[in-house]
Formats: sequence, C-alpha cells, structure tokens
Amino acid sequence: MSTKTNETKKMEMAKILHKIDALKFGVFKLTSGKASPYYIDLRVVPSFPDAFRQICDFYAEQITNEIGLKNFDRVAGVPLAGIPFASQIAYNLGKPFLYVRKGIRLHGRKRRVEGILSSGDRVLLVDDLVTTGLTLNRAAKAVRAEGGIVEEAIALLDREEGGKEKLKKNGIKLYSLLRMSEVANTLFEIEAIDEESRKTILKQIKKIASKSGAS
Repeated sequence: MSTKTNETKKMEMAKILHKIDALKFGVFKLTSGKASPYYIDLRVVPSFPDAFRQICDFYAEQITNEIGLKNFDRVAGVPLAGIPFASQIAYNLGKPFLYVRKGIRLHGRKRRVEGILSSGDRVLLVDDLVTTGLTLNRAAKAVRAEGGIVEEAIALLDREEGGKEKLKKNGIKLYSLLRMSEVANTLFEIEAIDEESRKTILKQIKKIASKSGAS
C-alpha cells in the first residue's frame, strides 16, 4: 500500500469517527483513572454496520501489510471493547479467534482465555483503543500464562499517552490504525472541530508525553 493511499484511508477513518459522533469534549474519567478533556467512544462502532465493516477491513489490511499473516497463529480480543473487532478481523483473515476474560471463571475450566490455545501459539492481540497500555498488558499476561506467545498488538486508536512505550517494555510492539494527533488534525482540516478543540487534544498529548519523559 502506498503512503498516499494509507493517509487517505486514515482520513476516511477519522471522518467515520466524527460521523458516528464518537468524539466528545468535556471532563471524563478514563479506565486508567486519569482525567481527560475529551473522550473517544469506540464501543459505538459496531452499532453502525457500514462503519464497522470499513474499520475492520482497514484493520485486516494493516495487519496483512504491517505484521504479516505468517507471523501469528491466532487473533485474541481484549475485554471488552476489543472483542467485537477481533471476532470480525479473525473471520476476515481466516484465523482462529480467542477472547480474554476480565477475570478468571470460578466454574468450568476456570480459564481467562476462551477458545483453543496451544502452548507456543503466536497470538495477535486486538483492542479498540490504547491509553496507558494497562489493559493490553493484562491480556498479554493472561495469554502468556496459558502458553501463548504475545509479541504484537493492534488497536484502532492510540491516544499517544504512553501506552505504546509501556507495551514495548513488556515485549509487545503496538500497531495502530490511527494516532489521536492525526484524528485531531484531520477533523480540524475538514472543519469538523474548531482550533480550540484541536489544541485541547494536542495539549493533552503533549502534557502526558512531558510527564512520561520526566518519569
């Protein structure tokens, strides 16, 4: 895929997120416990079949081109928002699908990973969004505890708040379809958000980046 085509696709994805009203401004508490002046709700994507199909197709395209289908054996969805994406992506790529539970079941096989996972299987983790990387790291730990190998993960959106770097320390390379700065700049260019909103997003990214650099 050419860079131009890839950039065009990224613009299309950003426009889709705007169209389905996935971006909100205000004061929000994230899963990590941190406060944020904006929120991206990607859980609504599967409620829009056309948007869901286009986004999953882009996932599959990026995985094929950037990771390579020979470099992993199974696709695992990260709880909870990553699971619908992972299921469709696995189907599109013809790969076995797994999903990670939030906690251990207290009955049955008492496993955290549902599906067939053999020791030595290379597992690609799929999530919707990455902030601190904590959810993906927990999922990787669960898969590794059951014998799987996790070296790569992919998400629709990287909020650029240190998650990629934390995952790297845990031996996981993160791929993302979009970075939050790209979304902010694209939406500003098409006049979907104003300069103040764009600055709000970029300021948040810069603030977290400076804190990460200081720590």
